[in-house]
Amino acid sequence: MHTSAPELVRPLLSVKGLAAGYGSLRVIENLDMSLGQGEIVALVGPNGAGKSTLLKAISSLILKTGGTVTFDGDDITRLSPRECGKRGLVHVLEGHRVFAPLTVEENLLLAAFDVPAARRLALVEEAYAFFPDIAKKRHDKAGALSGGQQQMLAVGQGIVRRPKLLILDEPSAGLAPVLIDRVLEVVESLRAKGAAILLVEQAVEKALRVADRVYVMVHGKLVLNTDAASARAPGVLEAAYLGTSTNQ
Repeated sequence: MHTSAPELVRPLLSVKGLAAGYGSLRVIENLDMSLGQGEIVALVGPNGAGKSTLLKAISSLILKTGGTVTFDGDDITRLSPRECGKRGLVHVLEGHRVFAPLTVEENLLLAAFDVPAARRLALVEEAYAFFPDIAKKRHDKAGALSGGQQQMLAVGQGIVRRPKLLILDEPSAGLAPVLIDRVLEVVESLRAKGAAILLVEQAVEKALRVADRVYVMVHGKLVLNTDAASARAPGVLEAAYLGTSTNQ
């Protein structure tokens, strides 16, 4: 089965011929992908497919060994993670990455350290509006939060940077189903404000409900690029995972 999505006229993010890995281990080779302004794109695939490696290569958290990454019209291939963040490409890593000794509010303020002071508190309040559960604990140490609350705080740290592109790696990890829905509601709200979202998510069915497009990744390659409605059709994802659908 070959299913394709339309080419974007001017992608916000364009990845061409990307190669990356760890030391002598090459995880990704000659990979192309794109993402448009205000678009939600889900990246799905089996464990070990290379999804997190791809996200880290895009945001410069690991070294690229080939290819180019263009963001908002500029080549960011060799920029540092901090420079990528300043340009509006913000990456929320998998696994509750918060500063445990700091309070919830201090974590959010630290994430927005380079935002003008006049806007910083307003952005923190916006994050609280998205996640009332952590708003109630703004003065508590982040390390005292539950795993789910820490995950919401980690997403909140991304929100306060007001990204053009927010990369979310397993944002619902450790969350109860009702909180997964809350995170995905936040994703839709951010899109409504003009942000693009690149989403790796274990809850594939839920992710496909909010996504515009989906890429399927298997063994370091993108084997399917289609609109989310097509990906929800019976057998489409299964065929891609098993290697009987090969369209990038």
